[in-house]
Amino acid sequence: MDTLAPDYVKTDLGSIQIAPEVIEVIAGLATIETPGVAGMSGGFAGGISELLGRKNLAKGVKVEVGQKETAVDVSVVIEFGYRIPEVSANIQSNIKNTIESMTGLQVVEVNVHILDVHFKQQEKQEEEAVNRVK
Repeated sequence: MDTLAPDYVKTDLGSIQIAPEVIEVIAGLATIETPGVAGMSGGFAGGISELLGRKNLAKGVKVEVGQKETAVDVSVVIEFGYRIPEVSANIQSNIKNTIESMTGLQVVEVNVHILDVHFKQQEKQEEEAVNRVK
């Protein structure tokens, strides 16, 4: 599969193309609305764009898009206390259903990479540190 979306659908009026970035945003939104997901992990570049005030909805998502199918990789942070296999299966299902219903593309695989576990206590300590700095 190509990383650039070729002609997706040809109609009498022309062709319809869906950019890979659109698929990334759809997959990102489908992932963060899954219970047990604390956030996405996009590495250094994603962190810099957020520091600059831009919310990157495709953070932690990579896609390969073909004419009729797509494959998705997501990197996530799971909330402590949730069963990782269940959350991962829910992420896969949610991404597959959302992309297929919105684009008509067939999702052939969804790979979920768990990069961290988020603890509630950790969040409180981060908030306190930010408040001390202000």
